[in-house]
Amino acid sequence: MTEKIILRPLQDEDIPEHADLLYNSFNSWYWKHGWGKDYFGCTPQETSIFYDIYNDLTPGHSIAAFDSTTNRMMGSCFYHPREHHVSLGIMSVHPNYGGRGVGRQLVNYILDYTKDHDFKSCRLVSSAINMDSFSLYNRAGFIPRVTYHDMVITVPEAGLGNINVSGEDRVREAVTEDIDQMADLEMEISGIKREIDYRYAIENPRGVLHATVYENDQQRIDGFMISVKHPALNMLGPCIARNETIAIALIRKEIERFNGTWVLFSIPMDKRKIVEQMYVWNAINVETHLKEVWGEFPGFNGISMPSFLPETG
Repeated sequence: MTEKIILRPLQDEDIPEHADLLYNSFNSWYWKHGWGKDYFGCTPQETSIFYDIYNDLTPGHSIAAFDSTTNRMMGSCFYHPREHHVSLGIMSVHPNYGGRGVGRQLVNYILDYTKDHDFKSCRLVSSAINMDSFSLYNRAGFIPRVTYHDMVITVPEAGLGNINVSGEDRVREAVTEDIDQMADLEMEISGIKREIDYRYAIENPRGVLHATVYENDQQRIDGFMISVKHPALNMLGPCIARNETIAIALIRKEIERFNGTWVLFSIPMDKRKIVEQMYVWNAINVETHLKEVWGEFPGFNGISMPSFLPETG
């Protein structure tokens, strides 16, 4: 009954209900589809980190659907305008409100924003096994452009051991002075830039992000990696690199953050050198995701690994 849906941005007082929505919508879907465990292996309220970081990065750029009769939150989504594109962030619909057109209204709202503000594209990363979400985005005009292995490595307490990879010694901590080069590199490789994301990861106000760069002989940046470590999500990415060797060096270095726990990352399926190296390090496949784009997409001129937090590429 779409006429009973009220759309408005999320507010701070919505945080507990939004965290509960995320926790229940994702865990419910994955349980029903044979995941065998909770998607979020944390407490429901710990998923509020998504609101915290997304709202830090782009305040007020969320849209939520509420039942006009009960005022209960039915679904929500974030969107992130950047220099050249809009990113559609984490989308969720409460399992009690499936089939009522909630997701369609949220996507249409964000696409209207994209068009009204003259952005040439809207990008997202979505599950390839969720046919409901695939159909939602595809009907709205999103086209799958890249397919990713979602892989997990369980990292021993002592790390990966004495495993050295080419170029690892060229990876260092990112600093704010790197931001211009990071932006230029991503523009060259991906056709977008997102300078506020790089600055946020480097300054790390929430204490959960980390950023490294790969610096060549001429002290130019040829790659960078951001990662998040939090009870709701351990993940490498976004990562931008000129080639697979550089991406592997960045992955190897950033994995050190996760000694004694697990970490998730999404590798473009056609980048076999990276994929095969991950298998050597005992990575396992857990899911498949798609880069989907509404509007212009020039393709990637190098390596682009997405993330779900921050999910702005």
